[in-house]
Amino acid sequence: MRSDAETRDWQIRQERAEDGPGIAALNEAGFGPGRYAKTAYRLREGVRAVAELGFVAVENGILRGSVRFWPIKVGDEDVLLLGPLAVDSAQRGRGIGVSLMQAGIAAARDRGWRAILLVGDEPYYSRAGFAKLQRSRVQFPGPVDSSRLLGLALADGALENLAGLIRRARIDDAVCADSAPLG
Repeated sequence: MRSDAETRDWQIRQERAEDGPGIAALNEAGFGPGRYAKTAYRLREGVRAVAELGFVAVENGILRGSVRFWPIKVGDEDVLLLGPLAVDSAQRGRGIGVSLMQAGIAAARDRGWRAILLVGDEPYYSRAGFAKLQRSRVQFPGPVDSSRLLGLALADGALENLAGLIRRARIDDAVCADSAPLG
């Protein structure tokens, strides 16, 4: 008998507009409404994800997981923020999350991005190459456990030279304090 780890009946593909409601449901189930108060989510507020770096895992027409990447600035450097990475709770342990990250990392590298940051558990994200930032001169604008700040260099020296306050790279959509669009 083959285990889930030995079979891969799901496919990774680029996110499409029609995936939006399913991705929102995965994020709600995985992270709940409290996610909006977290610093990483606040950096995404009013900013559109990098469209060509959004990926989903689909199995028999069912959305199993998703990952998005967001533009941020660290000092004067353009960097990516990974997240949310969401996998259906019943599908965890199959390698879906790591495969989603690998697809996004490869696409980011191909498009010339130099580094990716995230806030997460090092034992899990190290499977995709992330590590704690050493000599971190990078500061989040809100409360973040610095031991959970991880990075991945996509170009030589990209993390070593990274320093400054993390902030939004741009504002795409004006939003009010409760994240509702203005207008």
